[in-house]
Amino acid sequence: MKKVIIAGITGSMGQQAAQLVMKQSDCQLVAALAPHAQKLTNLPADVQIFEKLADVDIAADIWIDFTTPQAVFENTKYALEHQIRPIIGTSGLKDSQIEQLQALANKQHIGGLIAPNFGLSAVLLMKFAQEAAKYFPDAEVIEMHHQDKIDAPSATAIKTAQLIAQSRLKQPLTTDNSNEIAARGTDYQGVKVHSVRLPGYLAHEQVLFGGPGEALTIRQDSFDRSSFMQGVQVALDRVLDLSELVVGLEKIL
Repeated sequence: MKKVIIAGITGSMGQQAAQLVMKQSDCQLVAALAPHAQKLTNLPADVQIFEKLADVDIAADIWIDFTTPQAVFENTKYALEHQIRPIIGTSGLKDSQIEQLQALANKQHIGGLIAPNFGLSAVLLMKFAQEAAKYFPDAEVIEMHHQDKIDAPSATAIKTAQLIAQSRLKQPLTTDNSNEIAARGTDYQGVKVHSVRLPGYLAHEQVLFGGPGEALTIRQDSFDRSSFMQGVQVALDRVLDLSELVVGLEKIL
């Protein structure tokens, strides 16, 4: 039986993850972490509730994290140091922090997963965009999320831009103009990334590729948070088999 801790359980994704874990015949939800988590009334009586990371004191196999960019690094570090395999769905980790966590995972001889997005459509978008960038090096990314999403651009958009940059066989034709940066979004390894935060949206991304006389658009839409649980299910099934801290759900599909 895999013992699971969920950090950020009071949030929408944390609640979805809790319901998923409790439905698994081979998993047991043993603990929950979140400010004000004591107010939750929909958890089994044997689930231990912690409101601060410093108070967590329980043995577990898997740490699922849907918290905040401010908390996720220390949470993941704690999990690795205590031999708990992390499944990280929280965005906001910097490249330098990921490198530190991967080094710690290697030192601890433990694996885990950091997933910029658990939606299978988003993972496929990144995969298709990586392939398209070989032929269309000129590309821009537009990501659209709900108004409460703190980080911008999203981790998915950054990962998409990174894959496009890595996959290019030649340099893009477009040139950077410092006077246009404010209007054209941020620049990540030569790929413009634009963020939209509006009510009515959940999680959406499109990649626009342009070439001489033609264009290609790849788009994905997540209309309900339940769609992300397919990816969390995959992570639950595979995380104990990982020998390192992997970045990207596509690495374990």
